[in-house]
Amino acid sequence: MREALAAWDLGKMLSLVRHLASLRQEDTAQMTGLSQSALSMLENGTRPLTHIDKITRLLDGLGVPPELVRLPLARSGAAPRATGDDGSAAPAPEEIPPYEWESPLAVARRMNATTSSNTDPESVKVLQRSVEDIVARYEARGPHRMAPEAEDLRRYVQELLEGRQPPRQQEALFRLAAQASGLLGYMAVNAGRDSLAEAYCAEAEKLASAIGDQDLLMWIAGTRSLNAYYSGDFVTAVGWADAGVDLAPAHPQAIRLLANGRARALGKMGDRTGAERALAVAEELTVRHRLPGGLTSCISFVPYGAARTLANAATAHLALGDTQRVLECADQIDDLVEQSDSAWSRALVRLDVATALLNGTSPEVEHAMSIGQQVLSAGSGPPIRSVVQRVGELNALAARWRGQPEVREFAEALQAWRATPQTQLIAKVCDDGTAV
Repeated sequence: MREALAAWDLGKMLSLVRHLASLRQEDTAQMTGLSQSALSMLENGTRPLTHIDKITRLLDGLGVPPELVRLPLARSGAAPRATGDDGSAAPAPEEIPPYEWESPLAVARRMNATTSSNTDPESVKVLQRSVEDIVARYEARGPHRMAPEAEDLRRYVQELLEGRQPPRQQEALFRLAAQASGLLGYMAVNAGRDSLAEAYCAEAEKLASAIGDQDLLMWIAGTRSLNAYYSGDFVTAVGWADAGVDLAPAHPQAIRLLANGRARALGKMGDRTGAERALAVAEELTVRHRLPGGLTSCISFVPYGAARTLANAATAHLALGDTQRVLECADQIDDLVEQSDSAWSRALVRLDVATALLNGTSPEVEHAMSIGQQVLSAGSGPPIRSVVQRVGELNALAARWRGQPEVREFAEALQAWRATPQTQLIAKVCDDGTAV
């Protein structure tokens, strides 16, 4: 403001005052007695004020302190002293001390300090689209490539949160921060970094709790269950799934918690009754709610659709030794899986089918190894823990038939597939159970 006045840039000075005080041009016109058109042209620089009286009216009306300008702004002049009838001086009236009114500039500064924000609704929308973009590209690029982008997003949102925002914008930023931490937690699970995944999820839960976002809290519980499942801690996996369901048993997010969390872990524990009950409730909720069609991204915040629920049901039945039900689930979603952009989902469903074929009463070794080779030759996308782990399980199960050429060929192809640097790192976690 001082710089604008020192340079006699009255247009810039006017623009600053209007911005700080949230004044409309008609407001400043009423305050100064100047026309809106004159003020508009002054502000955009097309016609400066040249008459001293108009300049004085502008500065007076805006309450600019006289000491900031070199003009005689409105001051009370010395009035002639009144006299009595006989010519003598009349008694002086009682003096009233002048009231020091605030200037509009002072009000503007206070208002700005109270309601100012270091972000705006449009910026929030851009950040929300950034979250959607990370989700959309995740399966094509994998955790090692996408984690840096999610970290950048989380770091930037944190910088904004350390500033000042109105309540609504702050709530939106809290949600974005929770989502970014949640995405990083999910990526850490896929990369086999158990401890880091739990840390990110704990951070995400704290942020989501602060704004009471139940939908996001249930999603976070599902990701913690997933982390425990791939760490081999099935009891904890069930615990996190149950904790999430308890928040809202009829909520669409409960479908993921029941199918991906509870049913699969109970299947690994041999609890057939519990696993089947969880899948039945997930199926009931699937029928009750309007859910996304097709095969959504595994990292998406939206609830599970029917296809992804069936894919998880196949894994649960596989753990229980129900070969026929695995094949039935896989058959129901075969078209969706094949048409999907999700290379991981295709790989995981195929690996479940291949493993089921070996577990059957009449093992179909050649067919199972053919499916395994398809997974390896297709690339199955960037390496993630679940794919590496299940390929290893298939290879271990097929070892009983190592004398057959197709089994040896699969083992050799698997060795070459695991030789890439990123796959080597995740494979080490799967082989020795080390939580990186």
